[in-house]
Amino acid sequence: MAILIDENTRVCVQGMTGREGRLRTGLMVQAGTVVCAGVTPGRRGESFQGIPVYDTVREACEHHPEINASFILVPAGLAKEAAFEAIDAGVKTILFMPERVPQQDTMAVIAFARERGCLFIGPNSPGILSPGKATLGGLGGRIEMMNTAFKPGPVGIISRSGGNTMTIAYYLTKAGYGTSTAVGVGGDGFIGTTWATLLEKFEADPQTQAVVCYGEIGGSNEEGAADLLRRGGFTKPLIAYIGGRYAREGMRFGHAGAVISAGRGSAEDKRADLRDAGAIVVDHFDDIATAVAAAIPGAVSHAV
Repeated sequence: MAILIDENTRVCVQGMTGREGRLRTGLMVQAGTVVCAGVTPGRRGESFQGIPVYDTVREACEHHPEINASFILVPAGLAKEAAFEAIDAGVKTILFMPERVPQQDTMAVIAFARERGCLFIGPNSPGILSPGKATLGGLGGRIEMMNTAFKPGPVGIISRSGGNTMTIAYYLTKAGYGTSTAVGVGGDGFIGTTWATLLEKFEADPQTQAVVCYGEIGGSNEEGAADLLRRGGFTKPLIAYIGGRYAREGMRFGHAGAVISAGRGSAEDKRADLRDAGAIVVDHFDDIATAVAAAIPGAVSHAV
């Protein structure tokens, strides 16, 4: 199994006719993802690699009622409108790639998604990937790189960084474990789906035997995950690496949401909180595979 996306995922790409949209759509198709439709206002009747383009998400869903996921790849200023359109059309999983979306827009989308029972990943998400099943977004890059780094296996990945998601997957594959599902939650200050929500889904997934998380300064995702562990909401091994240990207060660490503010959100505080809750906190990426091996000895790997 997997979480969020699998071989039954049917995708609509909002912004497919743009340069980036065509690139990402092509990569998803190469990876085996079923892309049913694209949406670009005013471009109805066009197609890309045989995939039809419609003016609206609702129109796309009327012609392809099997659509259950949307990949939004539009400029940040149009992202709120695009997300509202997909949610209103009844799409239940939405991946939001635009970064630096106005925070008020993000909060409005999060509220509307929760009201409609939609899982909203992002903004600034690199994507979701369930090896051998489907990919949504740009995680993994070129197909050769994707197939090298990501192999099916028993370890889930949650990350605030696309590059580090791929690095973790590669380390796991090299060690013979592989990945069940990798999720890039996004690096903006506010995100639609938290670590805690994803950990609850990994808890229910029989393929996933452990989860590796990449965190960084700023925000409260790591603290929320620690609270979930204390409540017993996640009982499988959780291995965490937190970046930005030497960042000073007010220093931005790459992503819009990665900044220590008012003395809160430091890497050391997050590390301590997770460790206190029972997570395995590692100091170096090299330690991740070793920690996984110790946490799930004898685990049957599906990596090939």
